[in-house]
Amino acid sequence: MLVLGVETSCDETGVALYDSARGLLGHVLHSQMAMHQAYGGVVPELAARDHIRRVVPLVESLLVETGTVLADLDGIAYTQGPGLAGALLVGASVATALGFALGKPTLGVHHLEAHLLSPLLGEPKPAFPFVALLVSGGHTQLYAVAEVGDYTLLGDTLDDAAGEAFDKTATLLGLGYPGGPALAKLAETGRSGAVTLPRPMKDSGDLNMSFSGLKTAVLTLVRGQDALAAQKADIARGFEDAIVDVLVAKTLAALDRTTFSRVVVGGGVGANRALRERLSAAASRRGAEVFYPDLQFCTDNGAMIALVGALRLRRGAVDDYAFTVRPRWELADLSMPP
Repeated sequence: MLVLGVETSCDETGVALYDSARGLLGHVLHSQMAMHQAYGGVVPELAARDHIRRVVPLVESLLVETGTVLADLDGIAYTQGPGLAGALLVGASVATALGFALGKPTLGVHHLEAHLLSPLLGEPKPAFPFVALLVSGGHTQLYAVAEVGDYTLLGDTLDDAAGEAFDKTATLLGLGYPGGPALAKLAETGRSGAVTLPRPMKDSGDLNMSFSGLKTAVLTLVRGQDALAAQKADIARGFEDAIVDVLVAKTLAALDRTTFSRVVVGGGVGANRALRERLSAAASRRGAEVFYPDLQFCTDNGAMIALVGALRLRRGAVDDYAFTVRPRWELADLSMPP
């Protein structure tokens, strides 16, 4: 099954072609990062308008790049939610209109399910079941994944997600937008242990998380720091160490609770080098494996949407062209058609 995937949930326009037999045939992506930098964050109206400009030319270039014609498609998948309503509507309307014109099935895909399953784009592919650590934008969650469509929420953030905490802390340190990658890079030059920050809920006994207090601790430290310029790297390192400590501890606890032997990490924070190194090492000591998406598929992209579209369309999931978008959508509400 050859599926076109369209991703427009926030500030990246991504399209891709995925074939059930041959794998990923190609993908193209346009990032709006430069446009939003002047505002210190994503401006929803500007994001939606830019998707309108980009999505059709990107599809056309992908078809040329892969030697594909529209008639070859077996289905079209698009991000239905969660995300920015205006941005989601662009991808949903383009994908549904194209599907209707071609007489091809269309399907709305859950953005977080796509992140969760994105390691299936690589090799080796994780086998089910596994624990999934989702660290994407405003979400930091742990799931028990029995199979595609069978997701049980184990733990959630009670306030700021890890990605939000990275971005907000980067702003406190004057690192600009997007702050997460900049903070992680600065942390590489910081001294481990030079700055001690709290590990919120690390030993809470459950699998929930909280990162707003960590951000507040950094704010207090910054306000009381006379030589901030000389200490930024140490603060960044201390912050990153605290985030990683909590994520690793909670993920290992999820492994213990489920007795699974595999972990899958999805989402933008999954690209963090410190998290990858320390989680892999800790899991290995317990005889478990950790699977990550390729770095290019940690952030939003069309490839993961096309992948999930192919998996679900093959099982009979399909829309009726009367599309809607779901800016708020719980992953645990999903199921796979029988």
